[in-house]
Amino acid sequence: MSAELLINVTPQESRVALLHNGTLQEVHVERTSRQGIVGNIYNGRVSRVLPGMEAAFIDIGLEKAAFLHASDLTIEFQGVVKTNGDDVDKKQLKIADVLYEGKSILVQVIKDPLGTKGARLTTYVTIPSRSLVLIPHDKSLGISSKIEDPAERERLKNLVDSLRREEDDFPGYIIRTAAEEADEESIRADMLFLCKQWKKVTEAGGGKKPAVVYSDLPLVQRVLRDMVGEPMERVRIDSRETLEKVKTFSELYIPELSPFIEHYPGERPIFDLYGVEDEIQKALERQVQLKSGGYLIFDQTESMTTVDVNTGRFVGHRNLEETIFKTNLEAAQTLARQLRLRNLGGIIIIDFIDMEDPNHRVQVLTALEKALAKDYTKTYVSTVSQLGLVEMTRKRTRESLEHVLCEECPTCTGKGYLKTPQTVCYEIFREILREVRQFDANEMLVLASQEVVDLLLDEESDNLAQLQEFVDRAIRFQVEALYTQEQYDIVLM
Repeated sequence: MSAELLINVTPQESRVALLHNGTLQEVHVERTSRQGIVGNIYNGRVSRVLPGMEAAFIDIGLEKAAFLHASDLTIEFQGVVKTNGDDVDKKQLKIADVLYEGKSILVQVIKDPLGTKGARLTTYVTIPSRSLVLIPHDKSLGISSKIEDPAERERLKNLVDSLRREEDDFPGYIIRTAAEEADEESIRADMLFLCKQWKKVTEAGGGKKPAVVYSDLPLVQRVLRDMVGEPMERVRIDSRETLEKVKTFSELYIPELSPFIEHYPGERPIFDLYGVEDEIQKALERQVQLKSGGYLIFDQTESMTTVDVNTGRFVGHRNLEETIFKTNLEAAQTLARQLRLRNLGGIIIIDFIDMEDPNHRVQVLTALEKALAKDYTKTYVSTVSQLGLVEMTRKRTRESLEHVLCEECPTCTGKGYLKTPQTVCYEIFREILREVRQFDANEMLVLASQEVVDLLLDEESDNLAQLQEFVDRAIRFQVEALYTQEQYDIVLM
């Protein structure tokens, strides 16, 4: 499967699109004014300890305080507490025993601020390079599951273990997919680079003021580093300045990718040329059409995302069960791609069309898992529930595409619907009755939207006349162009 990376850079934002066989799979957006902070290491200060939640809020110099749970404290950090001369067990650890207001602490961001929530933190600090991930507070040694050859796995583990033991106080490492077939020289160079980075972090840490002591790479370089295992056919960049930076980065860390990096000099925007702009617009829509005529409906909330599968215009050629099965199979493929493209994470509930045949259910689940296997982000899929729903999770570290590019509708405030003009008319009638009973006024002025005023003076005119006769007050109306359909005010004259 041929893969291409398209990189569009302007002073305001950087965008990276991953295409497989010409089809958009992922899109990453980072704006200069709102850069992601996942992976950044901060010297933080405890602003508040919450014993009841076994958590603390940490000031890291951002607008919102970040969140640290007791489960995200390192073993070394836990060791400061003693119980009868022994280190406290992690399950017995009380966060109030080790953290107090004003205490300085070195933390790393594992989740960007999402919506109203601050960043999520850990003290399990890690620093990635091309082939390895340094774990300074742990002596464990892990290896990527994508390196499947048992002999190669054993070789790499033995090599990394022998090299790290050259130091007395050696750290832990995770061997990344990019390390496959790497020689001793390149692994050693990565280790030296990571140790220097960690030394800089420890020297910069320990200050009393909240401050960033380590920043992850910019978006473009970060994507190249994280997708290093992807067989890349071409990397096209429309900015000469970024091209030079990427080439320098590639020659240093990913030399095998350098020959495939090129400048895009065309006058037509690179995302327009490949149809990426259109795909991004479609990814912001609630409904996704299937080729068969069926469709998916995505509803994203703060706690979860729901996906509803419908047959739509697809009527099939044999029978209902076969039609449903084919629609669900196509939906599974499209769904996996849309989750990547929209960068949806957390709990995801999928309502496939009900299938009577157990074999069909198994095949649809298998198709979904196979399609999700191409995703770099960790996913988990459960079996079909008794209600016919499939529950899955996808790790969420950064905001979804919708949250990056869009904001809440000021008219409906995120509800997705509005009260009808008729509903608002009847609310106005009830409010007028309340006002008359509480206040003495000769006349009332109703300020409302054009739709509501038109309805009051037309279809609801008889009801309005009866109300005026009942309250024995004059009621005038004034259209307010800036009012939404649900807004109104009643002024006593």
